[in-house]
Amino acid sequence: MIVFKGIENITKDFSGSFVTIGNFDGVHLSHQFICRKLASEAKNAGAKSLVITFDPHPKMILHPAIRPFYLITTLEEKLKLLENCGIDGTLVIPFSLDYSLVTAEEFVRGFLGQKLAIKKIIIGHDYTFGQGKKGNSDYLISCGKEMGFAVEVVDAFKVGEDIISSTLVRNLIIKGDFKTVNNLLGRCYNVTGIVVSGRGRGVGLGFPTANIDPEKELLPPAGIYAAFVDVEGKRYMAALNIGEKPTFADYTFTFEVHLLDFSGDLRGKRLNTDFVEKLRDIIKFDSPEMLKKQIAADVEKTRSILLKNIKK
Repeated sequence: MIVFKGIENITKDFSGSFVTIGNFDGVHLSHQFICRKLASEAKNAGAKSLVITFDPHPKMILHPAIRPFYLITTLEEKLKLLENCGIDGTLVIPFSLDYSLVTAEEFVRGFLGQKLAIKKIIIGHDYTFGQGKKGNSDYLISCGKEMGFAVEVVDAFKVGEDIISSTLVRNLIIKGDFKTVNNLLGRCYNVTGIVVSGRGRGVGLGFPTANIDPEKELLPPAGIYAAFVDVEGKRYMAALNIGEKPTFADYTFTFEVHLLDFSGDLRGKRLNTDFVEKLRDIIKFDSPEMLKKQIAADVEKTRSILLKNIKK
């Protein structure tokens, strides 16, 4: 997949392409459906498929005071997931306050119509764009009839009773409901980070941990989680601790993993953590020995949960 940074850098071979436009944070099942549909239809028509997206996310520029608003995927992750859908190219438009003043008419007529001469655009049922969000499906359909491109609006995509949206996924991650999150994403929610030095308490308890400096702000609530951890191309089962250590009167935030069936030094390595399921909340134990017994139970429960997920 070719990645274009800025409208001015898009090449002429993407003229007459099939396009979709959106933020695509998370690239959840609804996004995947649209992108795979786009890629398939473009290929059948002998055209290029092009995703148009923005970086940073418009809400981070237009509403910087709203918190929490954290991204599900980094730009690097988003691009890889779009590529996995079979997309030929992604245009990443740098979003700024100045760019937010671009009108829907300027974008559709000037860029999609004149510069790209698109053949078709596929959008989600609720997507809007342009200054004041005046660009919507009705506006696109009207322009398409005039300028000669087709418009397809994809209905709300559901898993069970849930209408999938990035907002829903974010809220579920914040709650720690990874059974639902992963079902809506079609994969595990992940957090990567570099392993940093810790205080060595895990080694003293017989369960050494790797302390990770997480690269994402979007984290679940404090607790113990079953997770998969990728280390240099190998995947391990892991028990993950997020939060404080009240048993030791240590109230600093930690994100640490105990890898099952692993030995070695992980300091300085970049690890990817895939969340699978929350085991329990963090509680204060009367002694380190009681904590050690609970960790042993957590590890066995983690193994049981993850073995079932491997078999799926």
